Amino acid sequence: MGEYQELLNTIRDLQPSRLSYIEILQKEVQRSQDRPLERGKPEEDGEDGTSRPPSSSQQCRGHPPLLTAPYSIPRALAVPPGLGGLAVSPELAVDLRKVLFGNTFHTFNYEWKRSFFKFREPYSDLSYALEAERGGARAIQMVVQANIVKYLLFTRNTGSDCCHTQSLSEVGEKEQERALAAALADILWTAGEEQNATVSLVTSEYSFTPHLDYKLDNFTERFKEEGSHGVILFLYSLIFSRTIDRLREDLDSTTSHLLHLSLGNFVCRQALLNLLLTGRASPNMFNGTLQYNEQGEPLDKPLHGVLSRSDVGYLYWSREQVEHSKLPMVGSMLKTPKLPIWVCSINGTYSILFSPNRSLLSDWKMEHLFDLYFYNGQPSQKSTALLTIDTHSHHWEMGHRDAQGDPEKRFPSVEMTIRTKWEGAAIEWNGTVPFF
Repeated sequence: MGEYQELLNTIRDLQPSRLSYIEILQKEVQRSQDRPLERGKPEEDGEDGTSRPPSSSQQCRGHPPLLTAPYSIPRALAVPPGLGGLAVSPELAVDLRKVLFGNTFHTFNYEWKRSFFKFREPYSDLSYALEAERGGARAIQMVVQANIVKYLLFTRNTGSDCCHTQSLSEVGEKEQERALAAALADILWTAGEEQNATVSLVTSEYSFTPHLDYKLDNFTERFKEEGSHGVILFLYSLIFSRTIDRLREDLDSTTSHLLHLSLGNFVCRQALLNLLLTGRASPNMFNGTLQYNEQGEPLDKPLHGVLSRSDVGYLYWSREQVEHSKLPMVGSMLKTPKLPIWVCSINGTYSILFSPNRSLLSDWKMEHLFDLYFYNGQPSQKSTALLTIDTHSHHWEMGHRDAQGDPEKRFPSVEMTIRTKWEGAAIEWNGTVPFF
């Protein structure tokens, strides 16, 4: 208890320094590993409110306890209620539920509750990589994955313009911990406008008794600020770091909350993706603020886009929307980030593209012929795909639109996503069968 109180006092007295916050979060991760876990009989709540036995997919083989229980929800690391921090109030819980779902009756389903941050095997070809199963939480996991790549390639190797991807296969357990702590802390710190960050942790007791119009989820009612484990808790931490008031100011008339229901699962809206990427929950992909419609008439209320470049970028492709001529344009703020790392939304599924060459986006000559690495987070991918992008020697053309065959085989969606950034680029898969 003394060590926890010391940690909390240090966080409260923390000066606005990104590096210091990362170091504090790493210390908290280490303390979590060193102390014994409360081993009860964890159960998972099904979508119908009934309990289910723990899922076997939550057992993370080959890793220390740090990467199993602490990062797994609902098998959470519960702390005593007297630890400190600010307990959730009924008003705060209602605001949180509304900004997530738009009402107080929806709750996270089984897929969200079982989502956590799980690395691949240390010292393997994919030792830098998180496993991201299908579901709404995948978008958050892949943004965190992009920030892990940022840390491993560029933050810890600040003295070189071009890092070697070999270092990504030399990541041990301790470095995985540091990379994840740095990625989470950096996202939260950016959302807090580099002034403060809030992290959330489940307590062992309820903080309040819900009202009649508030659906109990046995989770939100038991968390406190300070500390973070699991995808849902990280999402709560992100909202609290931004603050609900600032988040509402970020949104516009097109978007009132961060998640929407699609095919029975809650998925991330663009506002949440932009919050993760830029620290601001703007609901649109275009640059700046839109004051006028396509006819030049003033809008009743302005639409909020992306105001500045971030370290990690974003690319978007939807074959269905292309076929209906409704593909939204991604602005240059997202297409051209500060570092050559992109989160990609491809037909509604999330993945990342990255280059180890820091100068790729700052020297136009570098963009004539270069390599990109592709990772989609699925367990079936056994190695990072290497793609060679040629924008100079010859121009790719779609060819005959009436050609027979599977459109995905003729025009792989990964390639089409890359061409939204480098139009007409020819793409070589270097022996890998094109996939997505």
